[in-house]
Amino acid sequence: MQSNPITRMIEFESQPWIMGSHLKKGISVDYETHSIDVSVGGRTSAMPVLVFRPEGKGPHPTMIVMQHLPVAHAGLEKDPFQIETGKRYANSGFTVVMPFMFHWWPSEEPMDKKREEFRDDWTVADLKATWAWMQKQSTIDDKRVGIVGHCWGGRMAWLAACHLPHLKACGVFYGGRVKAQFVCQSPAPVTLAENIKCPVIGIFGNDDQNPSPADVNDYQAALRKAGVDNSFHRYDGAGHGFQDFTNDEKFRQTQSEDAWGKATAFFRHYVV
Repeated sequence: MQSNPITRMIEFESQPWIMGSHLKKGISVDYETHSIDVSVGGRTSAMPVLVFRPEGKGPHPTMIVMQHLPVAHAGLEKDPFQIETGKRYANSGFTVVMPFMFHWWPSEEPMDKKREEFRDDWTVADLKATWAWMQKQSTIDDKRVGIVGHCWGGRMAWLAACHLPHLKACGVFYGGRVKAQFVCQSPAPVTLAENIKCPVIGIFGNDDQNPSPADVNDYQAALRKAGVDNSFHRYDGAGHGFQDFTNDEKFRQTQSEDAWGKATAFFRHYVV
């Protein structure tokens, strides 16, 4: 296993995080479902949002958790990994806000259709609507907000950091297509790195092909050129989705535990 910090060195004390070990004894974290209306080009859609709350009255530091694929395209609640991610951050003291980014399509539509039609301008509208909603919540400290995403959500987390200037930290877990334009022909997120105002942590598997190690090098170069503080960690023996415990073929427990520890320490440092 290899974990290499890249560009500016950002090191924190981290602890292994065995799946489920973050749950405090006798405490079960549930989530609430809210709805936010988002309007783009004369079209309005109701976006479901899951909210996981930590103990205490708050206001709490907050993590926006972007969804991954494939399961969550039909509903966040259908994906055990997505729900577990929300729980673990809530148990670390964060309010977790998890917007459902595929609300523009009927849930029964095939994932491939949604992926092909996915638009960055819709995503940015969703993110800005989420931020506006968060500012109205008394239990959320909107001056202490980070964002993180896995897979498809990693790309969206990078995009969010380019458009939400008040974010305190961004986490990209093996986010692919950061160098790609989507159908709306908005600029590829990697070309917007100079707009990022917060430090970025990147978690990647060296066996991944989307993003490939060469892609990760390009992400690194873009952040370096833009002067963005970052800490990238690359793991041998791990490919795409190596944290997804629901997929026995992809899941790599040792690498996953190490990555969770590094990410949690990063967000505690910059967001809390």
